[in-house]
Amino acid sequence: MEKGKILLALTGIHPQRWHELLSAEREVVLEPNGANDPSITYAVVWKQKPNLLKSLPNLRVIFSIGAGVDHIFADPGLPDVPIVKIVADNLTQHMVEYVVWRVLDHHRQAMLYRGQQQKKIWHEPPQRVAGDISVGIMGLGSLGRAAASALKSLGFAVNGWSRSERPTKGVSTYSGEAGLIPFLNATDILVVLLPLTPQTQGIVNYGLLKELRRRNGLGGAVLINAGRGRLQKDADIVRALEDGTLKEASLDVFEVEPLPKTSPLWSHPKVFVTPHAAATSDPAHLVPPMLRQMAAFERGEKLENLVDRTAGY
Repeated sequence: MEKGKILLALTGIHPQRWHELLSAEREVVLEPNGANDPSITYAVVWKQKPNLLKSLPNLRVIFSIGAGVDHIFADPGLPDVPIVKIVADNLTQHMVEYVVWRVLDHHRQAMLYRGQQQKKIWHEPPQRVAGDISVGIMGLGSLGRAAASALKSLGFAVNGWSRSERPTKGVSTYSGEAGLIPFLNATDILVVLLPLTPQTQGIVNYGLLKELRRRNGLGGAVLINAGRGRLQKDADIVRALEDGTLKEASLDVFEVEPLPKTSPLWSHPKVFVTPHAAATSDPAHLVPPMLRQMAAFERGEKLENLVDRTAGY
């Protein structure tokens, strides 16, 4: 197979660095150029324009520059070709760091201490050991399993939930609709790392949050969402914080991004906000695996990290 040309189609992300790294080994066409170009066999995309890819007669593979692929499935004209999601050590490391940071911040009562510092209060509240706190991870893909391993090493009890059964060493796993409530009932700090699919959209709602365990040394349940914004209902999170269903929340993703300035989450004293920054896609780390996959594909080897089109991730 000849060395294929790449269409680079990124929305909301400056393409310069991606273009430089990809073009070191391949000819790269920047969208909006390339329509109907028969020499384009690969597309590297982020939130590509609707119906863009269906005009390419010889497109063989689509690569997402992020771990999520819901932006690809939003295209009504998506062609029936393999989709590869990025799994890279750098991306995984960033997500693990974020999850551990936020879990420890809530576990060690940092919001309380920051408030005390502002008021010049010298008071040490009771602190439980990590083993008394159960962290529940929704989504046991590569990111979820890596985060679970890091949390286990710190001594936390770790639960995991996924749509289908995924046994994970050292983790109490639950799956499917039957396992969701038992998983939540055994969880003090909920970490959401699910992919966004029609089945998971809006899953983090008030009814789900009410099922979290609240009898623990944290003084209440905690939510951490570093998955996708449309997994959650922002208004339900505010409601849960106001009535005590949730003690605190760390949110990296939101229903609408950027988070509107009118959102009460910006100024809520129990919420820590980051701007979808938990695991930034760094082209220096993500382009080399893409290029290796393209070369392997042209040698007749199988693609890795393929998206299950039926499952949506």
